[in-house]
Amino acid sequence: MRATVIHGAFDVRLEERPDPKIEGPGDAVVKVVASCICGSDLWPYRGENPVKRPRPIGHEFVGVVEEIGAEVRTVKPGDFVIAPFVVSDGTCPHCLAGYQTACQNLVGYGSGKADGGQGEYVKLPYADGTLVATPEPPDDALVPSLLTLSDVMGTGWHAARSARVKAGDTVVVVGDGAVGLCGVLAASRMGAERVVALSRHESRQKLAKEFGATDIIAERGDAARDAVLELTLGVGADAVLECVGTKQSMETAFEVARAGATVGFVGVPHGVEVPIRTMFGRNVGLNGGAAPCRAYLPDLMADVLSGAIDPGKVFDSEIPLNDVAEGYAAMHERRAIKVLLRP
Repeated sequence: MRATVIHGAFDVRLEERPDPKIEGPGDAVVKVVASCICGSDLWPYRGENPVKRPRPIGHEFVGVVEEIGAEVRTVKPGDFVIAPFVVSDGTCPHCLAGYQTACQNLVGYGSGKADGGQGEYVKLPYADGTLVATPEPPDDALVPSLLTLSDVMGTGWHAARSARVKAGDTVVVVGDGAVGLCGVLAASRMGAERVVALSRHESRQKLAKEFGATDIIAERGDAARDAVLELTLGVGADAVLECVGTKQSMETAFEVARAGATVGFVGVPHGVEVPIRTMFGRNVGLNGGAAPCRAYLPDLMADVLSGAIDPGKVFDSEIPLNDVAEGYAAMHERRAIKVLLRP
């Protein structure tokens, strides 16, 4: 099979890899229908996370089950399935509590125990604890939105849930990537009265408004803080979604939070320092982390299938797997919000 392998900074290649085979009774082999490139894939692509050796990459995909191990019970060959961005057993105490990304037997895609997601096939363990089948094979038009449930829509939802967004709130979303835009959609879906998106890119501003943003702020840093405070009559936001993971984005998140607010953070932290004195003095909370997308999948899938939400609009580029290197370049250069790959 063909699969994407990262060799180092700015070096991703589509290579021939061994065809996957069932090795354990809980395994499944999935034929990939669509996968995508994640913002977090750009950290190693840019060289900010070291690549010690060539490895398969990709952790977001949907597809059709080809084969299952003898003990798999919840999916069967022919099922269309959504795969959350980590493999979890579904039975450990953390999984049962709804935090599958902290599974005691967590497996990452491309780790050797599971294939990378940006390929033609994926073999993974713990199929029962990980894969979620749709009630019937979906129309192809729904595939992009279902694909977002593997990561970005669930992650945006986790940001809003972690920030304790409730009806009537004023919410600020820091970050205009696919996760931030899905955070806008989540906050709107949860009943926020005002959703302020921080974005300075016209195409992303437009989509943020489609997803429910009531206000757009193009400034960064201190200017963004001042603009939010002006919008909120000096009070700040009831809830803040931090969807980037940089030092500046976290600082902005706390600066625009009102006293007693919660910052929901889902951006993978890079160089972030938590302002504990600000948290103490203003009673601002911090909550979040790696999103347990598996926990949110059933409800979000129902919303997609009913037409209540259409998060697949975050894909503004769809290319064949053969062109995966160009997909990475497009996202790195911000020519694309999110790239969908078709094998």
